Amino acid sequence: MRPAPAAVVFVADVPRMARFHRELFSMQVLHDAPDHVVLERDGLQLTIHALRGEPASDGAPRFDTCVKLCFPVDAIADIRARAPALGGELWAAEKEWEARGFRACDGRDPEGNIFQVRESAA
Repeated sequence: MRPAPAAVVFVADVPRMARFHRELFSMQVLHDAPDHVVLERDGLQLTIHALRGEPASDGAPRFDTCVKLCFPVDAIADIRARAPALGGELWAAEKEWEARGFRACDGRDPEGNIFQVRESAA
């Protein structure tokens, strides 16, 4: 069997970050260990892994990262409303844009990693 597409995010607070992604993007827990949690949705596995000695983030947006996770969602407005209760945020509606049949907006998770959500533009 072929492995599922996957991404790994290295974080300071594994439980908090796993909860953020699990609840905000309706992901299922496949594996839960003290140093990492594997989540899945629509065939994509996301591993939330503990940092190994790197300094923790202060939550300020990390715009200079080489990876941005993009999640399909039913409604960008719903994510914008729910993210703050989980320690993140989605940028204001004025920052949304359209391309290739979807509408998108960026935001930040509790540790400052930038992510994107996409809804159908139809």
